[in-house]
Amino acid sequence: MSLREEKKELRRHIKQLAATLSPEYCCLADREIAKRVVNSETFKNANIVFCFVGTEREIDTWPIIEAAWQQGKLVGVPKCLSMGHMEVYRIDKHSDLEPGFHGILEPKEGLPLFEPQEIEFAVLPCLSCNKEGYRLGYGGGFYDRYLERMDCPNVVICRGKLMSEEIPIEIFDKKADAVITENALL
Repeated sequence: MSLREEKKELRRHIKQLAATLSPEYCCLADREIAKRVVNSETFKNANIVFCFVGTEREIDTWPIIEAAWQQGKLVGVPKCLSMGHMEVYRIDKHSDLEPGFHGILEPKEGLPLFEPQEIEFAVLPCLSCNKEGYRLGYGGGFYDRYLERMDCPNVVICRGKLMSEEIPIEIFDKKADAVITENALL
């Protein structure tokens, strides 16, 4: 089986596993993950924070985004511009977002663009990841391509029950600096 096929199979397995997680577990895990992110030194020291907006099945990142705003930080969120290509735009309020690529909330047109080198801290999504920080994403390569252009501390956030040590790694896969689950900062 090729690495791509292994990734596809692992995605299928993780999605099935995620569907079995209780709403109570997800809510508690998400809250603890957000606390760990916000209490991390790299988050505290950053003035410009990049954070994805979690979908219904992903980790709720609104507590992270709102904490950044409350602390006077600038917040950037991703917008998919074409297949495999995204940019990060500044948002100042919830209403700066609208449904975009696959219905994911994205910045509206006309908002200020952050250059990758301006970002000081990034929160990355995953379906699953391992303790070393290798992510299993959704397969579009958006984040790996963007990470090549960015040079700042970054963390991948993952519910502990969805972590896997068996992440197939391809040459273009970028490793996160740290992993945050509800139980640990790795």
